[in-house]
Amino acid sequence: MAEKTNQEQKVTNVPPIPGRPVGGGAARFGGQVVKPKDFKRTIKRLWSYFGKERKLLAIVFIFVLFDSALILSAPYLIGKAVDAMSLGKTVNFELLHITIMTLAIAYLSNALLNFSQGWMMAGVAQRIVKRLRSHLFKKLQKLPVSFFDSRTHGEMMSRLTNDIDNVSNSISQSTTQLMSGSIVITGSLIMMIALSPILTLASLVTVPLVFLLTRTIARKTRVLFRNQQKELGTLNGQIEETISGLEVVKAFNYEEKAIAEFKEVNTRLCKVGTRAQIWAGFLMPIMNVINNLGFTIVAVVGGYLAVENMITIGVIASFITYSRQFVRPLNELANIFNILQSGVAGAERVFEILDEEEEPVDRPDAIPLVNPKGIVEFKNVSFGYRNDVPILKNVSFTSAAGSSTALIGPTGAGKTTIVNLLTRFYDVTDGQILIDGRDIREYTRDSLRTCFGIVLQDTYLFSGTIMENIKYSKPNATDEEVKAAARMANADLFINRLSNGYETKLSENGGNLSHGQKQLLAIARVIHSKPSLLILDEATSSIDTRTELQIQDALAKVMEDRTSFIIAHRLNTIRDVDTIMVIQNGEIAEKGNHDELIAQHGIYYQMISNQYKSLQEVEN
Repeated sequence: MAEKTNQEQKVTNVPPIPGRPVGGGAARFGGQVVKPKDFKRTIKRLWSYFGKERKLLAIVFIFVLFDSALILSAPYLIGKAVDAMSLGKTVNFELLHITIMTLAIAYLSNALLNFSQGWMMAGVAQRIVKRLRSHLFKKLQKLPVSFFDSRTHGEMMSRLTNDIDNVSNSISQSTTQLMSGSIVITGSLIMMIALSPILTLASLVTVPLVFLLTRTIARKTRVLFRNQQKELGTLNGQIEETISGLEVVKAFNYEEKAIAEFKEVNTRLCKVGTRAQIWAGFLMPIMNVINNLGFTIVAVVGGYLAVENMITIGVIASFITYSRQFVRPLNELANIFNILQSGVAGAERVFEILDEEEEPVDRPDAIPLVNPKGIVEFKNVSFGYRNDVPILKNVSFTSAAGSSTALIGPTGAGKTTIVNLLTRFYDVTDGQILIDGRDIREYTRDSLRTCFGIVLQDTYLFSGTIMENIKYSKPNATDEEVKAAARMANADLFINRLSNGYETKLSENGGNLSHGQKQLLAIARVIHSKPSLLILDEATSSIDTRTELQIQDALAKVMEDRTSFIIAHRLNTIRDVDTIMVIQNGEIAEKGNHDELIAQHGIYYQMISNQYKSLQEVEN
């Protein structure tokens, strides 16, 4: 619950409630590599998640060493095989057979080691990510409501999915390739120098060209891929809005305009995507030209050295392969480093959440709140979501056990803030809130919230069966207890009319039910939890009159002998409550029952008159 609608700021330009934090958008990893703020610190912290996997990682490193040794031995063996056929007029078949057999064993062993590395690193990455994801999800359950009020759901989902996936990809792809690539580059250079320092110098002529090409194309493609991701995000957002609001689109005959807008964005995406792919496609063909140029230089210089009997033909064959092994990992390492940076940046964003301050722990002497009478007292309570913008100002009132209290007033006056403080979603800035004469901070938070039943204006139902949704408050309850709660909530009738009754599967947020049916299920869920105190936040808004009567009847049953707080704008629903409090600018402007407030001819009287006048105008 929050002092705003539950749309969670899907439209970011909706003006916020004064003093309430506003959520920002989620950072994205697109064509541009997002660099971490503190690479070393994040790597060190991520390393702590390896735990038992470090032993397995050591085995992987040993496999990489053997694998790299085999990779480095293959060109040397190829050279020996060539020399075995070119040492004289006769072929040294014994040396050739030994070399070919050794080469075959090397390639088979290399394939086996590669498979083993991939198998082990996939398991390592998934287990690490599993722990990281579990810690993040567990952390989210412990964060205060204020944290979620300042961030969108999309941002949290991005960190649980996209950022975690980046970490997974980074661990599984980068770790072994970084180790292997570094060893192969170093080993290839050493072998090249050992075979022929002159050829080594000749082959390194093309290395600056490789770096220059990679840098030039990377600069161009970085901008293009960033623009591509931007246009893709715009397109995805437009698709989501159009599909979510399809009824509105059809109601206002906006289909053709929607198609035109989609076509415009889609065309922009097509153009920038084409350019990005063309530039990215330049890299490998030009790289092949440079590599072939390098091989030509090696062949020419090597041929001259062979004619001068300074090296053998086998050395030239080995050297060409080594030069290829030297250049190829350089390109791969640049890409791997980008993946690693994105992974570390993703881990950093996850760690930002893990470092957030959790809800304050219960006091050491906190006691459980069990079977409360329901006497609620606010003593000089002041509160603001920000220190510089107060929402409630010195609010004091008492609600007797089993009484009903209605909170009315304009949007942003502080109505929902009162129940947020009562349930300890937030703690008061000044003053005290007491239940049964004891400060609510002296109770354990879990036991306090267990005593409350809450029915929201926009109720939420989870994917699953109707039975599972009603059981959400008490998972171990029997089916008969669930059905009894549904009957009491007047939901049993429509449930039994469904094809599968209580086992009917609900779509996301109960999309296959009407708004009124969802409200009845929410009330059944609250009745099933048997709360001692009840909070109703616009529970009968936006529904038809017949369903409203059903809901009011159900609410009347659940409110019996329970201290209840009702937030309402439809004033005809609160005529019979014990106390009505008019909240205005964070203060109690008027207080009394319906007849008393009508007699005062004050704010409440004016609100009633305005609603009655509006109703008459509609009827006429």
